[in-house]
Amino acid sequence: MGRSKAALAIRFGYHGCANRPFFHIQLQKKRQDRAGPVIEQLGVYDPMPNINNERLVSINFDRVRHWLGQNKTVEITPAVQQLFGLVGFFPVHPRSYIQAWRNRREQETAKQEAESGEVKG
Repeated sequence: MGRSKAALAIRFGYHGCANRPFFHIQLQKKRQDRAGPVIEQLGVYDPMPNINNERLVSINFDRVRHWLGQNKTVEITPAVQQLFGLVGFFPVHPRSYIQAWRNRREQETAKQEAESGEVKG
């Protein structure tokens, strides 16, 4: 498998604290540390559900299109690809389908265990 020739990367930058993650979607040089200098902040993502059980996302799609349309190749990390798929900018990432399948399977097994516990009790 060959190396990617991308000089830039769109990825998450962690800006939360313990037990309270918060991410900036940012454009950086690929080989820099996550906490290194940022070329441009393209959005924010709050993975913790609010009181309405919503995870908040704000993305500047015009700037994302601008950077993807440049002659330079821009690599998008799989986590950001998955988020872009969930918000409708990209096709849904296969990892999203796998995670949904796992969640449904866990719910079904928990439901079956609860039903079997009620019958015995």
